[in-house]
Amino acid sequence: MAADGPVVQVRGEAYREVPPELARFAVTATARDRDREATLTRLAERAAAVRVLLDSSEPVVARRETGDLRVRPETRRSGERVVAWHGSVTTTVTVTDFTALGELMLRLADQDQVEVAGPWWELRPDSPAHREARHAAITDALLRAREYAEALGARVTALIELADAGPGDRPMFARAAYDGGGGGPELELELDPQPQTVQAAVQARFTISDPVLG
Repeated sequence: MAADGPVVQVRGEAYREVPPELARFAVTATARDRDREATLTRLAERAAAVRVLLDSSEPVVARRETGDLRVRPETRRSGERVVAWHGSVTTTVTVTDFTALGELMLRLADQDQVEVAGPWWELRPDSPAHREARHAAITDALLRAREYAEALGARVTALIELADAGPGDRPMFARAAYDGGGGGPELELELDPQPQTVQAAVQARFTISDPVLG
């Protein structure tokens, strides 16, 4: 769009730190045996135990996904003779109730041959925090344009163009790992949710009235 008169181009930015809305963690059940069938049987049993525990925690668990199943042979350095079989299956769990998160992770880690990794803190894709940051970036762009115009003895008259300039949102995470030992006393783990960084930026062009120079 062609501009009739002086133009000012600015970049508007917004930066926010907001509480996370989701926590994800990974639960991996493993098994190892010289016999392949025995490895698969143990792996299935341990994965089933994880499922039972998650089933009993349904009010806390918002979503779960099994996404990584591995079964591989262990061979000697020389030759292809198989000396053992390794199996693992990983389930990613999404939780929205952080008050029970630590307890759930410890209960899972207390299972035999189970590893728990996480949590990874996130915002929902449709979180209002994204919209609020974009609005704040537009407000910042308009404020900057007015400041430049005032410095010239002019005023902002119209918007010519507005474009998203990134860099977008940067989810942050924290990770810890817990290995299941089994048979221990009841444990409690208090976790501190990590604030999430939300950023937005826009490029904007405005027409301004004739500057007062001199």
